[in-house]
Amino acid sequence: MDSSSSKGISFVIYKGSPDRRVVQGTTYRSQLNGDEVLIRITHSSLCGTDEHYLNEDMCLGHEGAGVVQSLGPDVKTLKVGDNVAFGYQRSCCGSCARCLESLEMFCPERGFYGFSETDIGSMASHIVFHESFTYRLPPAISNEAASALMCGGATVFNVLDMFKVKPTERVGIVGMGGLGHLAVQFAAKWGCQVVVFSGTEDKREQAMQLGAAEFYATKDLDHFENVAPIDHLLVSTSMQISWPLYLSIMASPGTIYPLTLSDGDLKIQYMPFLMNGLRIQASIVAPRVIYKRMLNFAAFHGIGATVQLYKLDVAGIEQAMADLREGKTRFKGVLCASE
Repeated sequence: MDSSSSKGISFVIYKGSPDRRVVQGTTYRSQLNGDEVLIRITHSSLCGTDEHYLNEDMCLGHEGAGVVQSLGPDVKTLKVGDNVAFGYQRSCCGSCARCLESLEMFCPERGFYGFSETDIGSMASHIVFHESFTYRLPPAISNEAASALMCGGATVFNVLDMFKVKPTERVGIVGMGGLGHLAVQFAAKWGCQVVVFSGTEDKREQAMQLGAAEFYATKDLDHFENVAPIDHLLVSTSMQISWPLYLSIMASPGTIYPLTLSDGDLKIQYMPFLMNGLRIQASIVAPRVIYKRMLNFAAFHGIGATVQLYKLDVAGIEQAMADLREGKTRFKGVLCASE
């Protein structure tokens, strides 16, 4: 049970552990300082990144939504009762060149999930977060829907917005999982010709329903036939892809965006890469201005994740993690707090 009074604020958190079990704990804040807000968490989406931290003594989760419950003395725009959401980044210095260019995700003093304030996260009863990294939700987006957009949705929308993808261009998406099925929707509503590459045929129908123009099954494939060149290739699978296969269909010049973490080094063939003037563009979390545009774009176009719901407690988190690990989740697991 949380408490909020002159004695401070304590709340429940769900942490990893050395044996990779989810454990319940508590954390504490003596008071709300500056622009901090206390958020009662209603939903927490599950991301593959959370799996990487399951063996750490830290609060899990970085895709959360909830209701503002209390305000710090310097909060200016949020009100108690607002429905809000938050993501991977939680702070920055606000004054360096990167911050002033709306590139705060590259701030030398940035605060990221897993690297700063490891006792807070979205898998908890509450969280204390900076107003400057908290997003009020458009009325058309529910807390459940918002939580599933706060990492994957922002990641794929960031590519379209920051790197000026044109609606006349062909966008390829490798993988139709939690990230990929959002990429299909955003790119289609952006006006692009969306081409999906997935291992088997079993996701073809849903890909086309979400806005794909073309779909190709790639398991055991060593070359493509009659695939028009791809201008932007978003790689949303965590496994290394067959680079010769995809380099053969890249437009000249074209850009490849690796969007997930993968073990090992990124190795790519020199000749097709150089001769076609290709680019590999790193892309990390979106800046705040693009987060806000993403939420408004999703609200206007009715974009949302396909979700499986779990209870936000130890058993629910462990089941959601197991389903994600075993490839049973279609397409995003969302943990729901009890009312």
